[in-house]
Amino acid sequence: MAKSNDDMLMEDELAAAFLDDSNAEAPVAEEPVDAEAAPADDDGWDNADEFPGQLAVDVYETADKLVVKARTAGISKSDLDVSISDNILTISGILSGGEDEHTTRWHIQECYWGEFSRTIALPVQVKEDENSVKAELKDGVLTITFEKEKVEAPKKIQIQ
Repeated sequence: MAKSNDDMLMEDELAAAFLDDSNAEAPVAEEPVDAEAAPADDDGWDNADEFPGQLAVDVYETADKLVVKARTAGISKSDLDVSISDNILTISGILSGGEDEHTTRWHIQECYWGEFSRTIALPVQVKEDENSVKAELKDGVLTITFEKEKVEAPKKIQIQ
């Protein structure tokens, strides 16, 4: 199969990008990073202690309910706080268990441990009394179900 001139030009450009430029300085090999030589307060991670983690949520509605779901795997009921005021829902808590006092060096640390919080302005009016709200923590999913307020359609006012 013959290559088109455009393909050859692209190959030439790619090759030129990787070839040694005689005017460029020789690359300097980086020295290995010694984790113990790094300052004690610099762990190489963003300082997550300053900002609580965000909680991912799904919010949807049915004919008569508004449902908020959040993945809360590893969080006990006692470490969760759910509140509502003026149609603003706040879910907060602490995910503990990521620290081990015997740890001498982290190799990979991707899990979030610590405080988290999420505040959501609910998209529809809901009833906020205890009999109209249900919160359930099951299989690592927090499900909060609200009864929706019955909102009457606007009434037309006859102009005389």
